[in-house]
Amino acid sequence: MSASDGAGARGALKGRGPVRPAGQDEAVEVPLTFDDNRLASLVFGQYDQNVAHIERRLDVTATALGNHLVIKGSPDAAEKARRVFQKLYARVRTGGSTLTLGDVDGAIREATAQAILFPAETIAAEADKPHFEQIATRKRGAVRARNPAQDAYIKLLRTNELVFAEGPAGTGKTWLAVGHAVSLLEQGHAERLILSRPAVEAGERLGFLPGDMREKVDPYLRPIYDALYDFMEARHVDRGLQTGTIEIAPLAFMRGRTLTNAVVLLDEAQNTTSMQMKMFLTRLGEGSRMIITGDPSQIDLPPGQKSGLVEAVGVLEGVEGIGHVRFKDVDVVRHDLVRRIVTAYESAAHGASEADRNPNPRRRPLV
Repeated sequence: MSASDGAGARGALKGRGPVRPAGQDEAVEVPLTFDDNRLASLVFGQYDQNVAHIERRLDVTATALGNHLVIKGSPDAAEKARRVFQKLYARVRTGGSTLTLGDVDGAIREATAQAILFPAETIAAEADKPHFEQIATRKRGAVRARNPAQDAYIKLLRTNELVFAEGPAGTGKTWLAVGHAVSLLEQGHAERLILSRPAVEAGERLGFLPGDMREKVDPYLRPIYDALYDFMEARHVDRGLQTGTIEIAPLAFMRGRTLTNAVVLLDEAQNTTSMQMKMFLTRLGEGSRMIITGDPSQIDLPPGQKSGLVEAVGVLEGVEGIGHVRFKDVDVVRHDLVRRIVTAYESAAHGASEADRNPNPRRRPLV
């Protein structure tokens, strides 16, 4: 969404300020009026589910009637909710598509980040101006970051030739990497898209599997295929695979190659060995970009085998041209339940490590 889109959206909203001044602890009312009933219904969601979601997340009450909305709550919460509804309206005004709860959460996090990073007068003057980065492809259109970690990730993808992304499942690290790669391909900044992933096991004994090379590795690259079909038309994906514009290459078959003018993505990199990771990193050729994603908490290597991803992140820290982003459980955007599951597992792991360090915390010294 451009600044002009934001200006248009601002012009479509009336009565944005609170109806009366109030103290910090006194509830205020903020009325909003949208100029398009159809777009307003997209913002509110089916059976006003988006309104209810914002109420729960921001601790406000919001009453929607036609193209009118009245927000009630503390001054800070009501103001944040107003900015969220404005952002959502600007988004549907530009794209005209149905919003998901993930889009709503993204708008909430963006409004929260604005409140932290920018002065109040700046936010008031540019309430609908996007501050989170976005990726645009022909099929999907503009996809905006949904939290500060994704925002930092997209910025790193644009400014670095090599980017490491670590974090739990559901944070969008692979999905956004594929989207960025597709956008570079469509814009002519890259000639090929090369996708790789450790398959079967660390040794990658693919010869035991039936079929040709693509049929051997397809089951292990299904998440990347899903992302490709999200960002590209199916016929374009199929044509790219036939012509070699999109290449599926097992990690073991990267040895000896120099990858030029390509976007190279290595997924599930936590299951690479140190030797495999070094081999892969040195394939980077002129005019190429490399993205490496993985989750260090899900290493499937044999006991005692060091993860190539963990080692590479430590060894290459501070090297010019290399970006690194680490997602946390709070950055999970797949489903709120997934975020809670990841948090629970991390808490359990932390509790187990504490118990290992102090197995008998209540034992008293002998006297």
